[in-house]
Amino acid sequence: MADVLIIEDDATIRTALVRALTAREHSTMTSPSALDGLQSLVDHRPDVVLLDLGLPDLDGGALLAMIRAVSDVPVIVISARDDGGQIIGLLDAGADDYLVKPFAADQLEARIRAVLRRVAPERASGPLLVGGLEVDVRARVARLDGADLELSPKEFDLLAYLAERPGEVVAKRELLAKVWNQPYGGADKTVDVHLHWLRRKLGETAEDPVYLHRVRGVGVKLVPPA
Repeated sequence: MADVLIIEDDATIRTALVRALTAREHSTMTSPSALDGLQSLVDHRPDVVLLDLGLPDLDGGALLAMIRAVSDVPVIVISARDDGGQIIGLLDAGADDYLVKPFAADQLEARIRAVLRRVAPERASGPLLVGGLEVDVRARVARLDGADLELSPKEFDLLAYLAERPGEVVAKRELLAKVWNQPYGGADKTVDVHLHWLRRKLGETAEDPVYLHRVRGVGVKLVPPA
């Protein structure tokens, strides 16, 4: 069973999808617009998103970019548009699958199972532990010595990315690409500022590091305290 967020403006299609998915023991939530859907994603963190392209307030392709800026949730695009170039573009932009309307409910179910299988190993893993630091990617909770850390979404994403690579030096360019989705460059200052805020919440500074260590001219690494 999966928690499925349906972002679709057509009420008839939403109802049909809810009925079909509920019959297959999935739980569902629906949004009729892009911004409402993005808010539901942030609030409820579903297991998979079904994304229509023809939304009233924002094109689904633009919404996909916004989703990828805050989440790696599997996204299946569902659309009547069957242009091959557009399909490839959306898959390259971060969609996990693409279904052309109309489609059979069993076909949708198979696609959902497939994308969930791809992320199952990652979701099955427990919290990431680095010294007294615990990062639960699934629940988006971070703790230091048992105390919850109050992190912004980007601070959490940055910490989680580094915690998945303990002891590995990660370049700022890689952080911009993977955490900020800026693969063609961006301002290093963005990374520096968020590292500064993150260090403060970890009770350390760049001059007196405990977990976050700068490697001059290369990047940063997260390590357990010496």
